[in-house]
Amino acid sequence: MSQAELLWHRGVVALLLVVLLLPLAATLVYALSTTWGATILPQGFQLKWFADLWRDPRFLAALGHSLLICLGALLLSVLLVLPVIFVIAYYFPWLDGVMNILILLPFAVPPVVSSVGLLQLYSDGPLTLTGTPWILVCCYFTLMLPFIYRAVNNNLQAINLRDLMDAAHLLGASTAQAALLVILPNLRKGCMIAMLLSFSFLIGEFVFANLLVGNRYETLQVYLYNMRNGSGHFTSALVISYFVVVLLLTLLANALGREKE
Repeated sequence: MSQAELLWHRGVVALLLVVLLLPLAATLVYALSTTWGATILPQGFQLKWFADLWRDPRFLAALGHSLLICLGALLLSVLLVLPVIFVIAYYFPWLDGVMNILILLPFAVPPVVSSVGLLQLYSDGPLTLTGTPWILVCCYFTLMLPFIYRAVNNNLQAINLRDLMDAAHLLGASTAQAALLVILPNLRKGCMIAMLLSFSFLIGEFVFANLLVGNRYETLQVYLYNMRNGSGHFTSALVISYFVVVLLLTLLANALGREKE
C-alpha cells in the first residue's frame, strides 16, 4: 500500500469517527451547559445535571435493575445454551440447520406481537410473570440466543472440535472433562464476543421492558422514556451516563479477557 493510499484510508477513518462522535459530543456539551437556546454557543458550563442524575435514587434503581436483568440473562444463556451448542456440534451436527432457522425467530416476530402474546399467557393463571423481572430475563434469553449460538458455533468450527475431543479421549479424559477443560477454554473469545454483543443490545431494549414490566420494575430505558418530558439537559446527562456505563463495562470485559489470555 502506497503512502497516498495509507493517508486516504486514515482520512476516511478519521472522517467516520468524527461523524459518529459528533452527535455524542453535542449531547455532552448540552448536558454540561447552563443554558443553550437562543445563542450559537452555550452560556456557561456546570455539572448540575449530572449531579442531579446520580443523586436520583430512581435512576440508580433503574440502572441496577437493567444490570441485574442483563446479567441474569447472560448467566442463563451460559448455563443452558453452551451445553446445547456442544451437544449439537459434537453428537448431532445435522441439527445445525434446524438451529439456524430457530435462532431467526426472535427477529422474525416483532417485539410488540410477542409482548401481546406473553401478556395473554402470563398475566394470570398458574404462572403469573407479568410485571416481574423474571419474564424479562426469559425474554432477553431468547433475544440473546442468535448472538450466543452463532458466535460460539463459529468458534467451535474454527478449533476443530472432533480432533481436540479425540486427543483428549486418547489421554484418558472423559467427554465431560474434555468439554470443560479443553473445549471451553478455547471458546473464551467466542463467548466474550457474544456476551458483549448481547449485553450492548439488551441494555438498550425498550419494547419488552415497557410492555411487560413498565414502572413495576423500571429499567434504564423505561426511566429514560418516563423522563422525556423533563429538562433536556437532564435527559442529555442521562444519555451520556448510559453511554459511559456501557463503555466502561465493555472495557472491563475486554481487560478481563486479556488477563485470562
